[in-house]
Amino acid sequence: MATDGSAGVSGDRVLYGCMGLGGSWEPGAYGPGDIDAAEAAISAALDSGITAFDHADIYRHGKAEAVFGEVLARTPGLRERITLQTKCGIRLGDADRPGIYDLRGESITRRVEESLTRLRTDVIDVLLLHRPDPLADVDSIASALTSLHRQGLVRRFGVSNMGAAQIAHLQARLDVPLVANQLEMSLHSRDWVEAGVLLNTPGSAANGFPFGTLEHCRDHGIRLQAWGALAQGRFTGREQTPAERATAELLAGLARRKGTTPETVLLWWLIRHPAGIAPVIGTARPDRIRACRDAAVREPDLTHEEWYELWIAARGVPLP
Repeated sequence: MATDGSAGVSGDRVLYGCMGLGGSWEPGAYGPGDIDAAEAAISAALDSGITAFDHADIYRHGKAEAVFGEVLARTPGLRERITLQTKCGIRLGDADRPGIYDLRGESITRRVEESLTRLRTDVIDVLLLHRPDPLADVDSIASALTSLHRQGLVRRFGVSNMGAAQIAHLQARLDVPLVANQLEMSLHSRDWVEAGVLLNTPGSAANGFPFGTLEHCRDHGIRLQAWGALAQGRFTGREQTPAERATAELLAGLARRKGTTPETVLLWWLIRHPAGIAPVIGTARPDRIRACRDAAVREPDLTHEEWYELWIAARGVPLP
């Protein structure tokens, strides 16, 4: 696979999210077992047809990137087969200071350099700005991204957790196109799809999704990536509410009829949407990663009616 930054942005149906790699969330060292666990997860993803890997500099205090870099170092040729995506812009809190957002230009540059070191690579294929920083100077951001691109340290750029206006505001100052927007999107977190049908209903007041963001991304070739795509297991073993249990039963039945897994059907529900959503799966369990294989390699086998059945079941109430 070419590592020009297009994979994982326009070519891959599913990305593997590496937040679960690297051991505990406590600061400190990782061990050989953490590297082995990362290697097992990466192998399961590759076996499942997934070649785009999503990171962030804060995952496990940098240990997720570091163990991934260890696996790259011990696996000749792997870097050329995959796309590496990472994010920056969040500073974790500790006992002495709260967590904050930081998209100052110098911070972006420093964080990218640190990620490159941990990942043991010369270039990041796609860099996402993790969350909006209200104090950020957009011209400073644009200058940092342009410099990283000209130096060959980052091939392409995107954002995460941003709405249409924020994306347009940044893009107006960038010569390179923003190619991805990563948002929480799943059959459980449905504000993104319901924003378009709750307009002019009482339910619109409780919907916080920035209206028009899907349309903006589609119009400007910005690939939507869905974090939390498996809904933290709410429909595949961790059901808690009557609606979740009913949806899990529906998922299981559809999976049996289509010769696949409930996890795959859950991801198909996202992929089937015409916005071209690429789910990011974050489990570190190899068996659950492999349960998503058909989502990565098969066209979504959901009819118009089946898609709506799942949506209405998860809502627990009829559409307006």
